[in-house]
Amino acid sequence: MTTTGWTPRPCARVAGAGYLLTIACGVFAEVFARQAVMVRDDPAATSANLLAHAARYRWGLAADEAMLVAYIVVTGLFYLLFKPGGRRLSLLAACFSLVGIAVLGAASMLHAAPLVLLDPAAPDPQAQRLALAALRLHGWGYQVADVFFGVYCVLIGVLAWRSRQVPRALGALMVIGGLGYLASSVGPLLAPDLSLLGNLSAVGGIAELALTLWLLAFGVRATAW
Repeated sequence: MTTTGWTPRPCARVAGAGYLLTIACGVFAEVFARQAVMVRDDPAATSANLLAHAARYRWGLAADEAMLVAYIVVTGLFYLLFKPGGRRLSLLAACFSLVGIAVLGAASMLHAAPLVLLDPAAPDPQAQRLALAALRLHGWGYQVADVFFGVYCVLIGVLAWRSRQVPRALGALMVIGGLGYLASSVGPLLAPDLSLLGNLSAVGGIAELALTLWLLAFGVRATAW
C-alpha cells in the first residue's frame, strides 16, 4: 500500500479491464450496429435494415453509453497512474479525454435519432433520408472526437515514456497511435480527398490494445510511487 492509500498495480489492471470494455463496446456499436445497417446513398435500404435489426441497433446505443462510462473511469485511473510523468501534463491529458467523451456523448443522440424518426407502419421517404443523415453525422461526431482522443493518446504516450510506468516502447507506440488518430480525423475534415488517411486510425487502435493487454497482464511499476 502506498502513502496515498491505493495500490497502483491493481488499479492498473482495473484500468486495463475498463479500457478493454471501452474497445469492445465501441467496436460492437460501430461495426455490428451502425455499419451493419447503413447502406451508402440508399436511405430506404438503410431504414429497412435498421428496422429489421432494431434490437441489435438499440444494443449498439447501450454499448455506446457503456463505452463512455468505462472511458471516464479509465481517464480517471490513467490520471493517477501516469501522474509520476508530470501532474499537470496528466491533468491536461485527462481534460482532452473528457472533452472527447463529451463529444461522443452528444453524438450518441444521432444514433438514437433514427429510432425516433422511423415508423415501421408508415414508411416516409423524408424520414428515411433524415435517418441516414443522422447516421452520417454520427460518423462526423467520431471524426471530431478523434481529434481530442488523438491528443490524449499522444500525451499518455509521453507520460508513459517519462514515468516508465510501462515499457517505453508502449509509450512510443501510443504517441504514434495518437498521431495516427489525428491524421485520420483532421485529414478528411480538411479535404475529402484525404479520406485514405482514415486507415491510420487502425494504428491508434493497435496502440491502445497493446497498452490494454500490458496493463491487464503486468500492471505498472509500483516503484515509481
